[in-house]
Amino acid sequence: MTYSVAVSGASGYAGGEILRILAAHPDVEIRTVTAHSNAGQPLIQHQPHLRSLAHLTLQETTPDVLAGHDIVFLALPHGQSGQYTDALGDTPLVIDAGADHRLESVQDWDAFYGGAFHDPWTYGVPELPVGGAKQRERLVGASRIAAPGCNASAVSLSLAPGMAAGVIDPSDIVAVLAVGPSGAGKSLKPNLLASEILGTANPYAVGGTHRHIPEIAQALRGAGASGDIRISFTPVLVPMARGILATSTARIAGGATDADIRGAWEAAYGGEAFVQLLPEGQFPRTADVLGANTALIGLAIDRAADRVVVVAAVDNLVKGTAGAAVQSMNIALGLPEGTALTVNGVSP
Repeated sequence: MTYSVAVSGASGYAGGEILRILAAHPDVEIRTVTAHSNAGQPLIQHQPHLRSLAHLTLQETTPDVLAGHDIVFLALPHGQSGQYTDALGDTPLVIDAGADHRLESVQDWDAFYGGAFHDPWTYGVPELPVGGAKQRERLVGASRIAAPGCNASAVSLSLAPGMAAGVIDPSDIVAVLAVGPSGAGKSLKPNLLASEILGTANPYAVGGTHRHIPEIAQALRGAGASGDIRISFTPVLVPMARGILATSTARIAGGATDADIRGAWEAAYGGEAFVQLLPEGQFPRTADVLGANTALIGLAIDRAADRVVVVAAVDNLVKGTAGAAVQSMNIALGLPEGTALTVNGVSP
């Protein structure tokens, strides 16, 4: 069976990455691409690297245009997906790459986003430990999927095994991330201009204000964290187009041995293709995951500070967004999970 697909927000970074992956997918036909201000223009004008899709023209993003497909991907700014998802009740599978359907708490949505709250959908991080199993099981047969926030999934995948095994303390988490500006989208913003980013590192959303914080806490609670989750989260824009290097630390829970700690991550990810724990003493680089649907994780145990240190590298546009969305789509439809996805990065 070939599934017909529509992709909204197709002129942006996330939409473009979804299209790049789907262009190599043998079971889908990309039939419709939509945009807002760029409607009426050739897709290739905005995504010149997608040569195999040069025949497509961007259409208006309306419920009528998106309806009638087997699968709809929404790659829209936060707060804009809900108006379309409400109107796509007859679409068999809808996948939202925005934040509108990620959070379970109305209070969290109001505090970090604001506007209309929409019901949470099945979270699209298949490898995430949840309730003694994996999120993958909840994605089987799902009809509504919320793709993750890129920073949130990097930190959640980093720490969830330790929470599930009870070897780290959820009340004392610190995460500092080096982030490429493509995670902020394609719209023109002065702080994202090359002249403002090249040659400098710029912290943003400092002091507990980043919108991915409640998403991380929600994922860690689902993994089995006991007690209150307190996280200090600081992202830093660095001059690389893609990538996240997330360094997350947490206090070691009382009595956990070094073997207990490393064993928790080995048990969680030992059989996973797209989330890989590196050998002891090795740590990832963002260069190793560019273009790949891979999260590489390095683990250290700092006994002097009584902390576990987890360093994760992901491509924010692939494993952080579009790759996770397509991987989740494959699971929902009963297709081989890795179809159209690669563990291999692009180097140099």
